[in-house]
Amino acid sequence: MARALSTCMYKLGVPLLDFHKFVKSQTEKVKSHTEAIAAEAGLEVEYLGHAKTRQTGESKEAYAKKLAAENEITEGLICVLSTVEPCYSFRLHYDKKNQRHEVRSTRRKCLHYYFYFIDPEFGFMHVRLQSWFPFQMQIYVNGREWLCRRLDALGIGYERYENKIYQIDDPEQAEKLFWKFAHRRLFGLLNQFAKRFNPMFNEIRELGFGGYYWVLEQCEIATDILFKDRKSLEKVYADLLSHAIETFSAENVLRFLGRKLHGNLKAEVTTDLKKRQEGWRIKHSMRKNSLKMYDTLNVLRIETTINNPREFRILRVVETDEGRTRRWKPMGKGIANLWRYAQVGYKCNQRYMNALAHAKPKGEAIKTLDDLCRSKIKQGRRVARLEPLSRKDAEIFTAVLKGDHLVNGFRNRDLVQILFPAKARSKKFKKRRSARVSRLIAKLRGHGLLRKVRNSNSYHVSAKGHQFMTTALETRNHVFPETYADAS
Repeated sequence: MARALSTCMYKLGVPLLDFHKFVKSQTEKVKSHTEAIAAEAGLEVEYLGHAKTRQTGESKEAYAKKLAAENEITEGLICVLSTVEPCYSFRLHYDKKNQRHEVRSTRRKCLHYYFYFIDPEFGFMHVRLQSWFPFQMQIYVNGREWLCRRLDALGIGYERYENKIYQIDDPEQAEKLFWKFAHRRLFGLLNQFAKRFNPMFNEIRELGFGGYYWVLEQCEIATDILFKDRKSLEKVYADLLSHAIETFSAENVLRFLGRKLHGNLKAEVTTDLKKRQEGWRIKHSMRKNSLKMYDTLNVLRIETTINNPREFRILRVVETDEGRTRRWKPMGKGIANLWRYAQVGYKCNQRYMNALAHAKPKGEAIKTLDDLCRSKIKQGRRVARLEPLSRKDAEIFTAVLKGDHLVNGFRNRDLVQILFPAKARSKKFKKRRSARVSRLIAKLRGHGLLRKVRNSNSYHVSAKGHQFMTTALETRNHVFPETYADAS
C-alpha cells in the first residue's frame, strides 16, 4: 500500500520530499468536505476530547440515538463527531542503506469522523472515516434495523427493545428476510457511501487505483428464541448455563464452530461466564471467533461472531491442470462472502442449540435415568439394563458423546481406540475388543440411545441418547460427586 501511495504522488507530479505537505492538503479536503456535509444538514462537527465508549457509561451510538430522539429525526444525518484514535497510516522515511527517501506504513493516531444517520433502507447506521491517508472507511450496519424496516413495509407486527425483537407475528417470514439480506448485493451501495463521504474517492479511481476493497471486519449472526414471558425463560436459563459450563468441553466448542480436534491443531479454546447488568452471559472462543448465549427480557439469544473467517471454508472455482473445478478453500473477508458468513453462523447456532436441548433440570435427573436402569425386551431379544451412574457406563457415555462424533458420527473402531487406547497384544485380542464394543453398541441401540446411519456402519447419538447420557454424566459428576466419584 505504501508503494501505491508513492505511485499516486508520482502520477500527480508531487515530489516525494513534499510528502507531508501533500497528505496534509488532502486531509484538509476531507475536513472541508465533512464540514460542508454537516452544514448542509444544519449541524456542526462536534469534537470529542475523550472517547465515548460503552465502558465509560455512554457510547457514541447511544449519544447519537439520544440526539435523534430529542430532535425527532426519522431520516437523514443525525450528527457528525470527530475524535483522535489509533490508525494505520504512512510516514516519510530515509533509508540510509539505499540513500533515498521512501514511504513506509506505520501505526499512529489521527482524527476520525463519525457520520451517524438514518438510512431509508438500513435504518440507524454510521460511517467511520479516517482523515489521513489511506482514508480507511468503516460502515456499520445493524441487521435488526434493516429487518424492522422490512417488517414495517410488509405490515408484519412486532415488538422491539433496543436490538431485540421480543414478539413477532410471523417468525417464518422474518427468517426468509434474514436470508434475503444475506444475499443482498452490497458492493455498489457501499461505493455510494464512499463517494458521499470521501471527496478523494473519484480522484483515486481516476488515477487507476480502483475503489475501496470492501471486507467484513466483524459479522454477528444471532438466533433468538422467544419465550412467552420473562418468568418462563428464568425457569430454564440457570440450568442451560450450568449445562453449558459443566458439560461442553473444548472438543464440543470446536465442533460447534465447525472444527475437528486433531494432532496438528494449535488453538486455545476458552469458555467465559460473566455477570452483566442485563443478566448472565456465557462465551466460548477460539481463534478470534466466538459463540455466546445471553438473555434479555423474554429473549434467549445464541450468537456467533466471526472475526477470523479463514477458520471456515467456502466452495470456490479453481484452475487446475485438468481445467476448472470446485474446491473447498479457506474463506476470506470479502463482502461477496456475506451469504456464506450467514450460512456458517446459522449452522453454528443450530449445533449449539441442539446440544442445549439435552439439558435437564437437576431435580428431574433421577426420574429421567430410571428407564435406563431396567432391562427390556426388544424384537424378541433381551436388552440388558444399564448402570448410568457407574464408572464403567460413564466411560462408555463419555466416549460416545465425544465432540468428534457430533457431525460425522462414529464407528466400532472409533470406540475401540477410545475405550482401549493400549495396542492389542495379538489379532485375537483385537477381535475380542471389537466384539466387546459391538455388544456395547447393540445395548445402547436397544435402549434407543444410538441410531444407525442407513447403508453405513456409522452411528449417531439419538435425541434420547443425548438427554439420557448427558443427564447421567451430569448427575454422577455434579449432583452426587462425593457418593459416586469412586463407584465401580
